[in-house]
Amino acid sequence: MDTRAAVEELLRTIGEGDPERIAELYAEDVEWRINWPEEEHGGTVPWIRHRSTRADVADHFRTLAAAHRSDNPSVEVEHILVDGPHAVVIGVVVNTVRHTGATYRARFALHVTVEDGRVVRHNVYEDSLAVARAYGAAAGA
Repeated sequence: MDTRAAVEELLRTIGEGDPERIAELYAEDVEWRINWPEEEHGGTVPWIRHRSTRADVADHFRTLAAAHRSDNPSVEVEHILVDGPHAVVIGVVVNTVRHTGATYRARFALHVTVEDGRVVRHNVYEDSLAVARAYGAAAGA
C-alpha cells in the first residue's frame, strides 16, 4: 500500500471510531508525539501524552472517545501532502468535551510516516489552547 492510500485508509478508519481497528493500521512500535508543552503531558487532558506502541494507539482513541460527546464531532481535511513515506494532513477538528459541554474548533497538522503499509510516525500539531480551554484545563477556561 502506498503512503497516500495508507493515510486515506487511516482517516477513514479513524472516522469509523473503532480504536482496535485504528490501531491495526499502526506498526507495533510507533513514534507518537503531540505538540503540547511537555509539562502538560499526562496532565488534566487525559489523551495528551506521547505513545510508543500499537496498544497505546488503541488506548488513545478509547480515551479520546470517552472524553467527547459522540453527537457532533467533525473533521475537515483540507489537504493531504505526500512525499515518499511521509504525509502531512492539514485540517480542522470540531468536538465537544463530555464533562464541560464546551465545543472546540482546532486547526491541526498531522505528520504521518508509513513503512510497509503501517504508520510508524504520528506527530500532531494542533491548537492546544482551544482544546485545553474546552476541557477546562487552561487558565481562564
